[in-house]
Amino acid sequence: MQLLRAILHRLLTTAITLIGVAVIVFVVVRVVPGNPIAMMLPPGATDDDIARLTAQYGLDKTIPEQFLIWAGGVLHGDFGTSITARQPVLDLVLGRLPATLELSLMALVIAVMLGGIAALTGTRKRDTLTEAGIDITNGMALSIPDFLWGLLLILAFGVLVPIFHISGRITPSLELPFTTNFYLFESLVRLRFDLWLDIVSHMFLPALALAIPLAAIIGQLLKQSLKETMHLDYVTLARTKGYSESHVILREALPNAILPTLTLVGVQFTFLIGGTVIIERLFSYEGLGNMAIDAVINRDLPLIQGIVILFAVIFTAVNLVVDLLYAVLNPRLRHG
Repeated sequence: MQLLRAILHRLLTTAITLIGVAVIVFVVVRVVPGNPIAMMLPPGATDDDIARLTAQYGLDKTIPEQFLIWAGGVLHGDFGTSITARQPVLDLVLGRLPATLELSLMALVIAVMLGGIAALTGTRKRDTLTEAGIDITNGMALSIPDFLWGLLLILAFGVLVPIFHISGRITPSLELPFTTNFYLFESLVRLRFDLWLDIVSHMFLPALALAIPLAAIIGQLLKQSLKETMHLDYVTLARTKGYSESHVILREALPNAILPTLTLVGVQFTFLIGGTVIIERLFSYEGLGNMAIDAVINRDLPLIQGIVILFAVIFTAVNLVVDLLYAVLNPRLRHG
């Protein structure tokens, strides 16, 4: 019953958070100077043309009236129509979401692998020059933002040694037999490894640019947790039984030390998705972040609202899942 109450309380908090985000975003995008209707019309448009389109998109009403109309549509799955694309916002957003999710998941996998290797190596070689080198590398990785890593990677592996694609999501000349927008996963299911390799070649550099700062954070936290765990009694007992240091670290210390890192990974994953906005633009990657920048430039109010609400839903959903996983994996909370 305690767990059920906690879940219900978290769901209620999530709903209130989403409502607050919706209100704030709706008001902010409308008080910012600029007329989106005037931007979509040619220079010779008359005042009657502007008034007609303004009424068509409901922008002639007060902000509270506009919000109530929009919220009523959202409850029925209608997020409005994009001013620039003139297509349903929900279709546009869901069409780009798979690309961003695949990029974020690849970046997360790379970050966990790099951070895990750094943490395990630093723990295995603690109090040596190797650990000091890992700490310095982590500090350098954190001091450089992801977009600058992107520029460096483009220069290194797209210009000087061109072994990866630096723009787009897939080579346009390839046959695309996809029925969904999850290109990376569907190409594996269809056993089209030629397409899969091409997609990975396009995704690797932007994913790596996103992953490097996160890998440094994961490496630092996991190494610190491992070093604290290595002094506990059950780890000392494992050593007295003659187990190797690698066995002690991987089988005894790691399962308990990984819990704080799990929470960090969940929280950072939400920031990782948000970080795709600049990286997708930098690599001309056809994802949700790239669309968000276009929507802001064009003052496409319905599309901006739809993208921000979707990001908010993803953030709160990931945080909820991480909290539940932490409760399940932590024996003190599970049996408390």
